[in-house]
Amino acid sequence: MDSLDAEIDDYLTRYAATLTNFDAHAAADLWGVPGMVLDDRFVGAADSREVMISGLEQGYPLYRSLGLASVGHEYLGCERVTDSIVIVRVRWLFYDAAGEQLTDGTNVYILRREEEGLRAYVCIATDEAEKIQALADRQGIDLSSG
Repeated sequence: MDSLDAEIDDYLTRYAATLTNFDAHAAADLWGVPGMVLDDRFVGAADSREVMISGLEQGYPLYRSLGLASVGHEYLGCERVTDSIVIVRVRWLFYDAAGEQLTDGTNVYILRREEEGLRAYVCIATDEAEKIQALADRQGIDLSSG
């Protein structure tokens, strides 16, 4: 693993910890502003740290109801775009309290190195919505009522 891969893996490890701890403030600190999330059905941008924190917190009740207890990751690789910008592909692994994998999801991030370290500016969620829906269906949870 070269130094860039190590730096990215460290970033992803810290990000996974913020997800495990439902810590929107720490997660938002790993993002640059503005930050954008998009998938096939949704595009959202947060133009302030406060908006980002609020958006992150809105997802936590769903994740708790699905039994999420911890998050791991599998770093799938990157493409260096410039000296400061990198495109990263990661597979997030979602576990319950017993350590059983509930689901996973693959995301693509555009990260930029800043004085404070790497920061995400774009997240492309490739399959999260479908996999969360499948998990909810398996657990008998109706996501349309939320």
